[in-house]
Amino acid sequence: MSGIGKGITTASLAMLLKKMGYTVTIVKIDPYLNKDAGTMNPYMHGEVFVTDDGGETDLDLGHYERFLGINLSKENNITTGKIYGSVIEKERKGVFLGQTVQIIPHITNEIKDQLKDISKKYSSDVTFVEIGGTVGDIESLPFLEAARQMSIDLGKENVVYIHIAYIPLLPNTGELKTKPLQHSVNELRRIGIQPDMIFGRSTVPINEEIKSKISLFTNVPMNGVISTHDVDIIYEVPIMLKKEGADKYIVQKLGLNYREYSLDDWEDFLERLKNPSKSVKIAMIGKYTKLHDSYLSIKEAIIHASAFYRIKPELIWIESTDIEEDKINLEEELNGINGGIILPGFGKRGVEGKIRAIKMLRENNIPLLGICFGMQLSVVEFARNVVGLEGAHSTEINPQTPYPVVSLLEEQMNVKYLGGTMRLGSYAIKLVKNTKVYDMYKQEIVYERHRHRYEINPKYIDKLIENGLTISGYSLEGNRVEFIEYNSNRFFVGTQSHPEYKSRPLTPSPVYLSFIKSLF
Repeated sequence: MSGIGKGITTASLAMLLKKMGYTVTIVKIDPYLNKDAGTMNPYMHGEVFVTDDGGETDLDLGHYERFLGINLSKENNITTGKIYGSVIEKERKGVFLGQTVQIIPHITNEIKDQLKDISKKYSSDVTFVEIGGTVGDIESLPFLEAARQMSIDLGKENVVYIHIAYIPLLPNTGELKTKPLQHSVNELRRIGIQPDMIFGRSTVPINEEIKSKISLFTNVPMNGVISTHDVDIIYEVPIMLKKEGADKYIVQKLGLNYREYSLDDWEDFLERLKNPSKSVKIAMIGKYTKLHDSYLSIKEAIIHASAFYRIKPELIWIESTDIEEDKINLEEELNGINGGIILPGFGKRGVEGKIRAIKMLRENNIPLLGICFGMQLSVVEFARNVVGLEGAHSTEINPQTPYPVVSLLEEQMNVKYLGGTMRLGSYAIKLVKNTKVYDMYKQEIVYERHRHRYEINPKYIDKLIENGLTISGYSLEGNRVEFIEYNSNRFFVGTQSHPEYKSRPLTPSPVYLSFIKSLF
């Protein structure tokens, strides 16, 4: 079922095989009809993760990239919408030469073809495919059928089926119940798939007795039954799977050689993460704070940078709508914090709350990092309260503002469709020497990922600079504002990009490293 940890488990397994020296890639299948995650509310789906090539994808691709330390493509996220769209387009072009187009074989063939194409693109020795949703759901059946056919097409020795299932712990008896797992395996068998491995998700470790019971009822050998119990930190999962022998079992099933490898760098990262020397409080100010996964990559980027400095970050989530509606006392909420992040998130709701928070952080010289819309609103606040442009705003929120310091990108003027039409993906940024941002990256040209329709209005750049704002980065195409900073404050930095998307446990984002360093 959703939220059980399939993404983390998949990323961890793939990482272990990569450590062995095998080339791996991962594909996430989302059985919804949306073409991608771009038009979905974060409360429905968590954050939208953006790839270098401009894909708006499922957040699991973020896990994959962070664990593997590689960049993936929008092609690594397959949806029902993409599959059906491709088949219908082929039908319209006459590719099927008068055939009746059906789920089997046309949809299932398209699924298999796309999986094979991705494997070829990455020249992968092993391709991991995570099928989202729940076994038995009607929308996932074509994907499970395609998975079933793969062992026929490629040979059973080249395909391993891994089933991740929940094993609830009854609180009144302290007993682990395997019945839900047994029923889900029966459902898999009904559609023709016999799992080769079972990963039991539970709150506590699964003992040998439970493993034996699962093995008996699922026809999976005991050493193919893996305990994937809760851990304090998701980055512990690869080490847990290695201890359980999952890596040895899977390469054996695939007829590959087991190669000895080291997790020393990963264990060093975990040691620093678990043994901080001090703690800091960070205010996370946004409009989707009731679901923290809406800002998953930002959370993880903070963890990566904090581990580097042996810092324990305490995240204080502040709903900007509550600030706006005076449901909370902002001064009390910000009391004792070491820094604040103005989180991304389009739309009018919560905007004035964010602007009030920016003002308080700036006036009290508390380190501030503005991400995407957070940077744009930092400029709005600066224009209003430092430059003196009363009523300054973004035309996204107020088209009639007398001072449109944030305006629509020129190429967005005639855009009719919302999906996949923003300025998306990796773009080159030229940094200005002798600025705080240049000191972060220590190079002139950097590449970060973007997801926006609006930009700092170039007509107001001179006025902003005259009043003390520094433009510390411009895009190579279009000379757009990419980074701002206000040097009267200890740390006041905004970025139009999303540097969190490229942060990795072993190579934290320079922006987040600099922000965390400013807090102590």
